[in-house]
Amino acid sequence: MNYLLKYGIEYNPFIKNNNDEKIELNNTKQLLFRLRHLEETKGIGLITGEPGLGKSTTIRHWVKDLNPNLYKIIYIPHSTVSVHEFYKELCNELGLEEYHSKRKNLNIIQSEIKRLWYEKKMTPLIILDEANYLPSSVLNDLKILLNFDMDSKEPYILILIGQNAIRNVLNMKANEALKQRISMNYNFQPLDKDESKMYIDNKLKQAGVNKQILSNEAYNQVIGSAAGIPRKINQYMDKALLLMENKKLDIIDEITMMEAIDEITI
Repeated sequence: MNYLLKYGIEYNPFIKNNNDEKIELNNTKQLLFRLRHLEETKGIGLITGEPGLGKSTTIRHWVKDLNPNLYKIIYIPHSTVSVHEFYKELCNELGLEEYHSKRKNLNIIQSEIKRLWYEKKMTPLIILDEANYLPSSVLNDLKILLNFDMDSKEPYILILIGQNAIRNVLNMKANEALKQRISMNYNFQPLDKDESKMYIDNKLKQAGVNKQILSNEAYNQVIGSAAGIPRKINQYMDKALLLMENKKLDIIDEITMMEAIDEITI
């Protein structure tokens, strides 16, 4: 990213990188407040929203701040799995030997969760990303897997992250028992205009920029086209920075931003 240095940009803040820092948007603040409560109460949390709004990013920042001595983190990003594959993944993450029998796998997973809770004083934290793709068979087994001591204790935290479609799935009668166990849920909303501008400015500031490098018209273009979706803002800004260098500009103008948006839009 040497082409950015002459603009005072230390790295490209609009692509995935190790310099990614948390930005205190409303979605972030609202979700973190609820997650910290879930740390105390345990149980199941549901996080929904359309693609690109920052659900997984917020969870990543939250997990990074947790004490690794108090939590056993299990992250499963691919949710199009069978029950057997789901149990196999859990066994692998928990360091357990997998059995061919579903019942045996269920028993050893429950035993390990209780061992972590009672003996190691650790909370198993299971994160299922893209949960809207979970088959009903896995959802049905979750209610059995997470039933401890005749349903009197919750020695775990389960986070379901997915697009809004998962709410329709959970509203099905077959999933009523699981739905009733959800003690925290938050639905991500698109950023408004002010937050979108704050998002861009904070990203640039984190990368070392201390002057305006977008015209007001360019701001309006990227904010309007992204419709409050951070992932789209990142894509448009990444392309706009490249075009700014290619055209030897000192500032991203409206025409350059429109070109960047056109290149990304399919």
